[in-house]
Amino acid sequence: MQRTAAGFRPAKPAITDPGLPVPPLLAERLAAAAPADGEPQPVGGGPEVRTAACGYWERRGLPTLPERVVFGPGPGPLLLALLAAAGGDLLLPRPGPAWYEPQARLLGRTAHYTPTPSDGGGVPDPFALLETVRRASAEGRDPRLLVLSVADDPTGTVTPPELLHEACEAAADAGLLIVSDETYRDVLHDPHTVLVSPAEMLHDHTVVLADLGSGLMPPGWPAALALFPADGPAAALQAPVMDALAAARAEAAAPVCAAAALALTEPLELRAHAAAANRLHAAVAGAAHRELTARGALCPPPQAGFHLYPDLTPLRPALQAHGATRSDELEDLLPACLSGHRFGEDPAALRVRLTTSAFYGSTPAERRAALEAPEPLRLPHVAGALTELGRALTELTTG
Repeated sequence: MQRTAAGFRPAKPAITDPGLPVPPLLAERLAAAAPADGEPQPVGGGPEVRTAACGYWERRGLPTLPERVVFGPGPGPLLLALLAAAGGDLLLPRPGPAWYEPQARLLGRTAHYTPTPSDGGGVPDPFALLETVRRASAEGRDPRLLVLSVADDPTGTVTPPELLHEACEAAADAGLLIVSDETYRDVLHDPHTVLVSPAEMLHDHTVVLADLGSGLMPPGWPAALALFPADGPAAALQAPVMDALAAARAEAAAPVCAAAALALTEPLELRAHAAAANRLHAAVAGAAHRELTARGALCPPPQAGFHLYPDLTPLRPALQAHGATRSDELEDLLPACLSGHRFGEDPAALRVRLTTSAFYGSTPAERRAALEAPEPLRLPHVAGALTELGRALTELTTG
């Protein structure tokens, strides 16, 4: 197994693309929107996309005005600009999305990880959060910005409102600003799942961030939103964020802006596409969850997105017999698997993220069939992929 001097293999892509077909309505809008003069879009987005974003947020209980919305070419530039504007270090949930920590490293800042409950989404235990802040401060660090994800990658879980309330109170006590990553709020398996935003609890300290590529837009068309409050310390970040985006020339392409403006209005065709995608995510993630737990793995039931986060510690003796003593050694043994160390975990912990969208098919035609099927688990290619997962798990857990 190839390793770097630090003990890990080179970076492996952290798959966040469900690989589903682009709705024709969006493809047509993108194709028709290329400006003949090549005029760039304004940094932060033009009036059309920011006004559409207001409707999107209002339908989710977060009314706002266009001047409080910033549109950017993907979530990375927005988080990087937020971190630059806030100063200090970053506080992250463990496990947490693999793309958070690199933003801190780009600015020479430290990321401090705080453990999360197994079924609590990407929101840390409030007492652990306060202890992490205390320790970082005692070491001369300056933690300022806490990133939460209430509908979570990598775990696929959703934060209970009571845990979120306690975590927000702890953040307020510690004087932290919050970035609420709500990328997966529109990829809930059950539309009746209760999801509460930190912006509803700690409004003036929270900036809401959303990558539209999880459900509204194809991930290959980078588009993301940041929603700032009208006043308070989080509102004060907006001007320096805009300055940072302007300095980096981080404006979205005009066709992407036009497609995003349409997607954010959520016309009937796009709502139907999203509902079909969420049914597919729920069916396949549920089936993969059954395969894992039937063989003794611990895994919270999936509630959002297309990832699972199983803990294979109960299977350690059998895995050791196959030469797997660390989570990074499982990447070559299980399909669609990434080691937990990529999400802030100790590599000695046998936790991995399983990307269930990898089971939708290997060709565009197969993935379209999975999206359109009333019972996707009956499709031969989906059933075959899940059978292969079960076979790999059986081989790893038997002599």
